[in-house]
Order: sequence, then structure tokens, then C-alpha cells
Amino acid sequence: MTDRWTRAEERYRQNAERRYRRDDLDWADADDYEDDTTVIPRYEDEDDEPPLEPEPRRRPAPQRAAGGRRPAAPRAGSRASGGRSGGSRAKRSRVASRKAAERKRRRRNLWVVAVVFALLLAAGVGFVAWKFMNRLSPAEDFAAGSAGPLTVVQVKSGDTATQIAEAMYDKGVVASSAAFYEAAVRNSNMNSVQPGYYAIASHSPAADAVTALVGKSSRVGNVVISEGRQLHDSTDVHTGARKDGIYRKIADASCVGTGSAAKCVTYEQLEAAGTNSDPAALGVPSWAMERVRSVPDRSRQLEGLIRAGTLDFDPSGSPEQILKQLVTESAASYESTGLLQSGASNGLTPYETLIAASLVEREALPNDMSKVARVIVNRLAVDQPLQFDSTVNYTLDKTEVATTDADRATKTPWNTYAMAGLPATPISAPSLEALRAMEKPEPGNWLYFVTIDQQGTTLFTDDYNEHLRNIQKAMQSGILDSGR
Repeated sequence: MTDRWTRAEERYRQNAERRYRRDDLDWADADDYEDDTTVIPRYEDEDDEPPLEPEPRRRPAPQRAAGGRRPAAPRAGSRASGGRSGGSRAKRSRVASRKAAERKRRRRNLWVVAVVFALLLAAGVGFVAWKFMNRLSPAEDFAAGSAGPLTVVQVKSGDTATQIAEAMYDKGVVASSAAFYEAAVRNSNMNSVQPGYYAIASHSPAADAVTALVGKSSRVGNVVISEGRQLHDSTDVHTGARKDGIYRKIADASCVGTGSAAKCVTYEQLEAAGTNSDPAALGVPSWAMERVRSVPDRSRQLEGLIRAGTLDFDPSGSPEQILKQLVTESAASYESTGLLQSGASNGLTPYETLIAASLVEREALPNDMSKVARVIVNRLAVDQPLQFDSTVNYTLDKTEVATTDADRATKTPWNTYAMAGLPATPISAPSLEALRAMEKPEPGNWLYFVTIDQQGTTLFTDDYNEHLRNIQKAMQSGILDSGR
């Protein structure tokens, strides 16, 4: 019996070693054994269906030992029974729903793009058809003989034929901008049209409107103001001729129409507007406002604020509007020379610089302007009266180069013989050259100057006795002879 059990145990041990043998592991070290048979998960692309949960690895059932029992089967719902298959199906359902929603969104976007494209295509086809029909049909135009009253149209600097055509249509000159444009491109004289204001009959055929625009007689509101001209008319002592003032020049340029049908702003209306209107309503700049409000003679408050040169204004405006347009444009022109910064060189305010520039304009020829400006600065610095004959003449009805003792002795806010300092206002319209000369006077120590002949030769000195000798030269030439 003992031998039989011994042989049976030996056979069992041999069978067990053949089935569970590990060459590198001794059964005696079984407590340190680490299972290396775990299933490696399979990785797939995100768009693919998620992999099924791997089936639980089944360990080989141990062979029933002699006299032993078979291990009990796992209970339903345990991990070994595949209980996670319900979660996998839920995941697949959510992924499918997400993909279906994405496909629906893509279809909706494609429809939107298609509708927008169709609308753009229809609009493009419609525009092309409209342009084609317009080319086939002539542009709307007024018939010959239908012209109405004159209307004023502005041509701005840099305007193209298209912009001029639109201005003509807006003012009621032509029936359509297209008709004017077609007539304009056929007239080569359109290239010579200058910026300004033009009086053209309303309801004109486009060709007639173009002809009127390029003609010289339609230009209105264009005035040329010479350097040194004053606001009011004056009379020359020697000839008795009237010298037109700035107001007179503006009035003559304001007429729209000819003969008895002409509409003009008068000299008297402009003078009244320049005298009685508030300086702000007349466009007086801020740098001159305080001094202008305190001018002792309101009829002279705009003196010097309308510059010399060629100016354009809208003649269809009121006298106040015309003056405001000219003063505003002149102020901008003055400021462009550096007037507002000139105090660093001459020690004067901008308005004082303008006053002094008007003296330079009346006293000197262009070659001597910078030297005369220096004489003014030097005399003001030592509080010496300027003693300029031009300031005496300013308030006289009859003027000449020479002045009388009585004129020089008459005290006025402008007579620099009777007072020190600058006049109350400018005494004329200075040129930009005179203004630049006053902004940066030529360096020098001169205090005196005098013009000694009709050619305008002027001598400068800082010595009074030499100045007296220069005056004798002027008297010998007859330039200082009075006509009174």
C-alpha cells in the first residue's frame, strides 16, 4: 500500500512539472512571481468604432487533484462574465449621434453657401444687364431751348469730369450726370477748366452746359487783389483818380448775369457787413479776435485780414457769407507761412506781425522788405516812433507819398508820427512775401531808411545825421514834393 501511494505521488509531481514548468523560476520562489501574460490593448484611429472590451483572460483551470472538487463557475454579472458590453454599445450610440449631427450641419452650410452664391450671381447678372441697357438707351438730357435761370456751380481743385458732372446734376443744370459726362469727354477744352465758381443756365442740354463751363464769360466770384490795397476806396492827390478798395473789387466780381439782369452785391452792402457784423461771424481767426474787437473804428476791423492775390468766392452768398469765406481762406494762407510761430524771431504776436507786414508792404520794394522789417523791430525794441508816411496816409481820403506837417501832427490810432508802437490795425493787404520778411527780418542794426528816387532806391542807416543827408537826396529828386 505504501509503495503504491508513493508511486502515485511521483507520477502526479512529474505531470505537474511538465505542465507548469518555468525554466527561470523555481517553484520555491513562487511568492515573487509577476504575471506577464496581461493582454495588450489594441489602438485604432479616433474615427473608427471603439474596440470591444477584451475578454477576460481565462486562467487554465487547475487540474482536479485526486479526490478534489471542480472550482465553482463564476457568478452572473461578474467581470469574468462580460458585464461591460452594455457600456460599449452606449459609446457607439453617442459617436453615431455626433457624426449624424455633423453631417446635418455640413449639409446646412452647403445650402447657405449655395443660396448666397445664387443671390450674388443674380445681382451680377442684373447689374451687367442694367449697364448694357443704359448703353443701348441715351442718357437723359434736357431739350434745346429749355434753359432756365443761371445757377452757380463750384469746381473744386482736383475734381474729375465725373465729379463735375455730379455737381452739375445736383445744381439742376443738367438732366443727368451721364449726359454731361458724355458731352465733357468729347470736349478737349475741359482740361483747361480751373477751380472756381461758374454761372451756368439751369435745365441746359448737356453739350450747352459743357460749352458754357469752358467759356471765359461764365467764371464768377473771381477777384484779384493787388498787394498793399486797402478795404476802402481812396483818391490820388495828383491825378484825382479813384483807387478801388477791396470792397469795390469784391462787389465787381460778385455779379451773376449781365446787363439789367445782373445780380450783384454792392460796395455799400459789403462795407456795412464788414462794419456791423460780429468778428466771429466774419471768420476772424482766434489769434486776431481780441485786437479786432477793440478796434476804435469798426469800419476798419477787417483791414489786412483779406489777403492780396487771386481769390474765389461764392457770389450767390450774402455779404456776410462772402466776407467770411474770404477772411477764412486768407487766415489759412497767412498761417501757412509760419505766422503763428514767428514770435520767436521778431518778438511780436501773430496779429502784430500782420500789422507790421502791412507797413512793410506799403513802405518797401520786395528787395528791401527784410531790411525794413528789421528797422521796425529795432525801433519797437527802443520805443522809438516808427514815423512812416504810409500810416499818416491811411486815414486820409486823398493820398500821396509825401505828407504835410499838419497830416503828420494829427493824432489817430494809426499815425506813427504822433505815437510810438504799431498802428491799431494793418493798413493794407500784405503780400505773403512781406509777411515772410516780417516773420524773419534780416539781421542788422538799422534804425532809419528813406527812398531817394522814383526808381525806389532806398538807403538804410543807424546814424541819424546820415539819415538827414539821405533825406536831402530824396528832396533833390523831387520824390518828396507834395501835391497839396
